[in-house]
Amino acid sequence: MKVKTNSKKVNKAWLNDHVNDPYVKLAKKDGYRARAAYKLMEIDESLHLIRPGDTVVDLGSAPGAWSQYLRRRLSPQGAAVGALNGRIIALDLLPMEAIEGVHFIQGDFREDGPLAQLTQLLGDKPVDLVVSDMAPNLSGIAQTDGARITHLIELAVDFAKAHLKRDGALVVKLFHGPGYEELVKLFKDTFRVVKPVKPKASRDKSSETFLVGLGLK
Repeated sequence: MKVKTNSKKVNKAWLNDHVNDPYVKLAKKDGYRARAAYKLMEIDESLHLIRPGDTVVDLGSAPGAWSQYLRRRLSPQGAAVGALNGRIIALDLLPMEAIEGVHFIQGDFREDGPLAQLTQLLGDKPVDLVVSDMAPNLSGIAQTDGARITHLIELAVDFAKAHLKRDGALVVKLFHGPGYEELVKLFKDTFRVVKPVKPKASRDKSSETFLVGLGLK
């Protein structure tokens, strides 16, 4: 019984924090599907990653907050609908409600089929920016979760190496814990400039952080 009670307390505390979170309130006000939009916004405003005419790939896109932000940034008027100066391709294992101007592929990034579909859709056009909010289902076992996260990020890096422009950029979400230093090294081996970022919109209690790689070596 104690376990159940504690679990309820934790869930209630999380729900209370979530409802009172200023970024959750801001997301509702601004029409974003999740507070995650402000994480990418902060990274972009700091590093100026998105430019008119860019081709951007959004990995782990559902529910679509990052794609929504990308869509507004590539709109000449900064609008959620209408003209789009650029191209956005999103991919996720989960379904995602349509966003005007965003081409969505539903599939598992770890499997060859969705990757082949994404590659075919890109054709010969190189990508300016790859953003990845991918995260595995966490088991609570540090070593297992670390290995799963590492695998997803390695796939994202491989995709970036195959499709990014030489001066393109990759943004990935990861967590401090097992495998973190190895992933930083992977980025430093792959990109000319590597920047770890902890946006203000990322909760202080969370071990979540982001790595940005700029310019392929």
